[in-house]
Amino acid sequence: MQFVRELTMFDFIRTHQRLMQFLLLLFIFPSFAFFGLEGYTRFREGDNAIAKVAGKAITQQEFEMAQREQMERFRQTFGPQFDPKMLDTPEARQNILDGLIAQRVIAAEAADKKLAVSDQALQQTILATPGLTGADGKFDLERYKSLLAAQGMTPAMYEARLRQDLALQQISAAVQGSAFAPNTTAARLSDLNDQEREVQELLFKTSDYASQVKVTDDMLKAYYEKNGSQFEVPEQVKAEYLVLNSDAVASQISVSEADIKSYYDQNAQRYTEEEQRRASHILIKTGEGVDKAAAKQKAEQLLAQVRKTPGDFARLAKENSQDPGSAERGGDLDFFGKGMMVKPFEDAVFQLKKGEISNVVESDFGFHIIQLTEVKPAQAKSFDQVKGEIAAEIKKQLAQKKYAEMAEQFSDLVYEQADSLKPAADKLNLKIQTAEGLSRAPKADPAQNAPVNHPKFLAALFSDEAIKNKRNTEAVEVAPNTLIAGRVVDYKPVTRRPLDEVKDIVRERVTQEEALALARKAGEARLADVRSSGEVKGFSEPKTVSRVKTPTIEAQALSAVMKADASKLPAFVGVELGGRGYGVYRINKVSQPAQPDAARRQNEQQQIAGALAQQEVEAYLDALKKKHKVEILKPFTASAEAQTEQK
Repeated sequence: MQFVRELTMFDFIRTHQRLMQFLLLLFIFPSFAFFGLEGYTRFREGDNAIAKVAGKAITQQEFEMAQREQMERFRQTFGPQFDPKMLDTPEARQNILDGLIAQRVIAAEAADKKLAVSDQALQQTILATPGLTGADGKFDLERYKSLLAAQGMTPAMYEARLRQDLALQQISAAVQGSAFAPNTTAARLSDLNDQEREVQELLFKTSDYASQVKVTDDMLKAYYEKNGSQFEVPEQVKAEYLVLNSDAVASQISVSEADIKSYYDQNAQRYTEEEQRRASHILIKTGEGVDKAAAKQKAEQLLAQVRKTPGDFARLAKENSQDPGSAERGGDLDFFGKGMMVKPFEDAVFQLKKGEISNVVESDFGFHIIQLTEVKPAQAKSFDQVKGEIAAEIKKQLAQKKYAEMAEQFSDLVYEQADSLKPAADKLNLKIQTAEGLSRAPKADPAQNAPVNHPKFLAALFSDEAIKNKRNTEAVEVAPNTLIAGRVVDYKPVTRRPLDEVKDIVRERVTQEEALALARKAGEARLADVRSSGEVKGFSEPKTVSRVKTPTIEAQALSAVMKADASKLPAFVGVELGGRGYGVYRINKVSQPAQPDAARRQNEQQQIAGALAQQEVEAYLDALKKKHKVEILKPFTASAEAQTEQK
């Protein structure tokens, strides 16, 4: 099942690659966009450094942010099937740290190589991102800005981060591109995948032997005592808890009309829609293999034509422009603001008056002839239009400031008044809530994705201090700007259901085990017999199986049949089929399909090349780690729960 989930996630990323790049850039390490790589690593590094790359620290805060974001991405991908404990192992935490280190060493190498990304490449990457175009197929600037704003980023911040990421991709792409799969290796693996085997099966079903099993009381008692954990009721607690988060703080803040008006007046520019211009253009491309002088001459000839008959601009654009996106619309680029076009193009457009035609303008794309068709002047939004937005913004800012003050009080109160949550609740105007049936493991139900279901909080709640002494837990951060503290009201230890209560269940399981043993014994005896005699009596009609076709036999059987030595036929193999019984399989023939699937073989070759490319990247990263001096200062050796208990 885990393999299927990984394949599903891989297929989504592969088919939505550009959108995933955009989303990952929004979610992964957003602090780089605010502080810059070097500034961030110097922030509070001191004792918080867990590793260093080229003398610059990776801090504990940065690691925890990456871990939270990884957890959130997994939760969104797998939904209720996601188990937070997947990421709470030394191996998982090491993988997250390795990812941070890999990014740092590649960034250091990019700086050494002085790699840069042109404005043209940056613009093309953004414009080609699926999900950022409207129903009309045009780039949706407002959606672009709103997606970034939701993550607290401006276009300038995001574009700086994207420019850095594209520079890093230049290095990794060069390394990956050096790997290839030898044709002979790929063909051999594809042949193994395609190989077909004709088999006959003889099944010894567990259900057929159940009537032969005689279950005694001693057998029931022995099974119950040996497998007591199967009949345990996990320990549980009933707890009171308090949550301090941004919502709780914001609910205690009121904003006056005067404050909103003052904010509006002081930030009037934020609520002004900048001037938008609409233009059409004719593009004559330049670049590799193009005679630049000839391209410019053609552009100048077209300029002379449109100046002579401006009304023919759309027709000439349709016939001559080499911009496939706009040529069919007569060169129309729709409305755009400053910052959305390459600088030479933008400078020319914003110097024109409505109806005017530019001179030939050169950019990284080639030579442009531009006609300004419409101007939408800057327009300020009224106070009433943005009053609600401003009130929410002020509340958010005040809540962030007040949260920091209240968080310190919250932590102190639940620690100092450890025999009750009431002092903290009264002082901070918070509501004491109750949760029952809590266990050490978080619940998988998505409705339980609440602070009380967080593994760190549950680890604190099930500590000896909380259970035995009935004291408050410490304030536990379970999400950004979210603290929770709890108190055990009632504790039920692990209990085992009595044998009399589970006797029917035990009887069923004992019967199953004994019946399976009888089926296996009969199957193994028949296997030994047919290996010496080769007899086919009792076997099914022949079936053709392979690794790539839909299985017509049990999965365990298919694996054993395809692995079996078929150098001498007929060959026989016996397989236990889980709890369902035992199967004996006769392999009659081994063959290859007359017409292999060429598309699948090509895909397999690409997969092999991908695996080899990954090896190349790992080897390259190892070399970069040595070159840029990677130091691991705090190895991961214990789970988060263990670390919490140690504190």
